Amino acid sequence: MSSDHHQPSMQENPQDMETLPKLLSEPTHNTTVVPYPPVPSNPQSVPRPALFPITLKFEEVVYKVSLEQKGCCWDGTWSTREKTILKGITGMVCPGEILAMLGPSGSGKTTLLTALGGRLTGRKLSGKITYNGQPFSGSIQRRTGFVAQDDVLYPHLTVSETLEFTALLRLPGTLTRDEKVEQAEKVISELGLSRCRNSMIGGPLFRGISGGEKKRVSIGQEMLINPSLLLLDEPTSGLDSTTALRIMTTVKQLASGGRTVVTTIHQPSSRLYHMFDKLVLLSEGCPIYHGSASAALDYFSSIGFSTSVTVNPADLLLDLANGIAPDSKHISDQGDLHGSAEQEQKSVREALISAYEKNVATRLKADLCSLDVNNYSYNRDASARKKEQWSTSWWQQFKVLLKRGLKERRYEAFNRLRIFQVVSAAVLAGLLWWQTPVSHIQDRIALLFFFSVFWGFFPLYNAVFTFPQERSMLIKERSSGMYRLSSYFLARTAGDLPMELALPTTFVFIIYWMGGLKPDPTTFILSWLIVLYSVLVSQSLGLAFGAILMDVKQATTLASVTTLVFLIAGGYYVQQIPPFILWLKYLSYSFYCYKMLLGVQYKENDYYECPNGNLCRVIDFPAIKSVGLNNLWMDVTIMALMLLGYRLIAFLALRRVQLRTLR
Repeated sequence: MSSDHHQPSMQENPQDMETLPKLLSEPTHNTTVVPYPPVPSNPQSVPRPALFPITLKFEEVVYKVSLEQKGCCWDGTWSTREKTILKGITGMVCPGEILAMLGPSGSGKTTLLTALGGRLTGRKLSGKITYNGQPFSGSIQRRTGFVAQDDVLYPHLTVSETLEFTALLRLPGTLTRDEKVEQAEKVISELGLSRCRNSMIGGPLFRGISGGEKKRVSIGQEMLINPSLLLLDEPTSGLDSTTALRIMTTVKQLASGGRTVVTTIHQPSSRLYHMFDKLVLLSEGCPIYHGSASAALDYFSSIGFSTSVTVNPADLLLDLANGIAPDSKHISDQGDLHGSAEQEQKSVREALISAYEKNVATRLKADLCSLDVNNYSYNRDASARKKEQWSTSWWQQFKVLLKRGLKERRYEAFNRLRIFQVVSAAVLAGLLWWQTPVSHIQDRIALLFFFSVFWGFFPLYNAVFTFPQERSMLIKERSSGMYRLSSYFLARTAGDLPMELALPTTFVFIIYWMGGLKPDPTTFILSWLIVLYSVLVSQSLGLAFGAILMDVKQATTLASVTTLVFLIAGGYYVQQIPPFILWLKYLSYSFYCYKMLLGVQYKENDYYECPNGNLCRVIDFPAIKSVGLNNLWMDVTIMALMLLGYRLIAFLALRRVQLRTLR
């Protein structure tokens, strides 16, 4: 092949090499750090400046993950294989800049962004990440906005409600409620969401706002806290070019207010690319470029990777990150690269990594060392921020979360299907046990056992879905330091009480009188309270199952096995349980509910008409004798311990899930 197509090497371009330092250090239009940028004259259209500008530095960041176990070795230990996702990535971004992380799928962009957001910790992560020279902390967390690729929003809330509840939770308690709502209104105006402010977010089962509007709502939730550092994961994913441009224009405005913005992006258009100030290009976890976005093409051209065709810069960079040179003819002239396409791609990557180490890495490390960020007002105000643990009080968080939960579930809690299910079951059972005579004691006992079984299992299956369905939302909001786990837990469980208590109340009112049970107001009220008590215990066990497993299928399977055991050992079907397995009966809350219902319905000195016409003592009836009518307060205490114990287990399981996710 002629020398006209020979790819120039770095040694063959001394003039280009002389321009590299200038290219890599070329300042952008807004790289100057301004601790307090001027406040715009029209705050409705331009975001407020960041109060505490943050300079983000990351040095030699390495992250490894453990793959599947390969088997047991001869010495009895398990051999594991590790994969390195991030391979020594270094970089820096200052206030007022947008740093874009570009690379093909699987190159480690999202992993790096998660690490920069303080959401990736543990022994598998090494390197140094600092914020104004300080490590990640709670105060940094509350000044960091993180917009995930998937929009995690409540589907039944409107745009206005979503942002208002976020403002009430995340804005400091020094602001009044009206001031927080006003701030949410400003964000709605700034993001152009006024037209859909009263529209529901929408979900898989019903249509809501568009994808671009959802993305702007997600960004708006982070804008409310006036973040100093904004991290966005694929903000234009799944959007058309016009909508993507609007989103990035909004992000550009946020950066112009003195914020530090880091975003991952898969394949931006040329219009989006020219909005970036800095660029990090990744290839299989390795950095191959860090510097000014506008100088990227000149850099790669200077090391021998250029093209004569006018293309989108992002397309060319992605080809290089995939190991594809701009012109295949350049590859074939390098002698040792005549092999397969994989060998060619590997050689291109090795050349790019080698060039990065020689031309970029050394200068980048020198720039990091020379930058002193210890004099920012952020650090001068450290003592004041240290006292600020949470934006709002525990009680305020509880009230807002409770109100938000009731509004979100107002369409699913009192839905017609659940009401029809309970009412129809009560009416059908009432007809089957219609005015059961006192002499038919077996049927009356069966009705009481039906009470304990139905309201021992129905709430259990409903509660199993509670936390697995909200797992993504809980992780998102807890990672942002929005509220305490205890306030969320109590608000979430308290929000379910109206429906959980209203339906069994309706059920008892219908079936108790239709079934002809003891027509005494005190007995009726006690029976009703016992059913509600059983509902709360059953719900607690369902919450524990859901929180421990965090998987609906696994939790429902475990709930099915548990209900089967409790049903059999509940004291009605098997009255003489073998001693070695008798303990199962005392684990069943259905047994205690059944026993207490019998205890308020019958007394030891009550009689009933035997089949032979004589009067027999109720306590001598086999089904009652096996359960007993004494020690009812002990049963109440045991169920109270179950109620508190199951909910404590659920709470601790939620804490464990949160910690496991962040690691």
